[in-house]
Amino acid sequence: MVQAVPSGYAGVTPYLIIRGAARALEFYKKAFGATELMRFPGPGGTIGHAEIKIGEGVVMLADESVDMGHKSPQTLGGTAVSLLFYVADVDAQFAKAVAAGGAVKQALKDQFYGDRSGTITDPFGHVWTIATHKEDVSPDEMQRRMAEMPSDGQAV
Repeated sequence: MVQAVPSGYAGVTPYLIIRGAARALEFYKKAFGATELMRFPGPGGTIGHAEIKIGEGVVMLADESVDMGHKSPQTLGGTAVSLLFYVADVDAQFAKAVAAGGAVKQALKDQFYGDRSGTITDPFGHVWTIATHKEDVSPDEMQRRMAEMPSDGQAV
């Protein structure tokens, strides 16, 4: 019987529109250890559709096609979406992503909600927060810690 959600996929799967999808595939392999699952050509040497596995999740991507309304962050002037990537060793993974060409948006730090995380912007304009969960924190404790933070929002 066919499964409504295919094996290996989550209920929500990000689909990134990228200017330079072939280069992005190589970046994601270097930065995040992505495994390429499939790649279908598009017109003029573009990538019409590709899928990669990063950690336990699948990410889909394609080259932008402005005529079809599929626009990259560069065309849009930024992105309103951030992707979260949980890993066992955030310090090592963050360093690997930066060495591969990611630009640091927020340096690594311990967060009030129990994660150690940092955020990069990839060379294609997509924002990635890389994290390791270090502590289970109740909603009440998160609220207390958040109330104690300085007004600039930086953890103490």
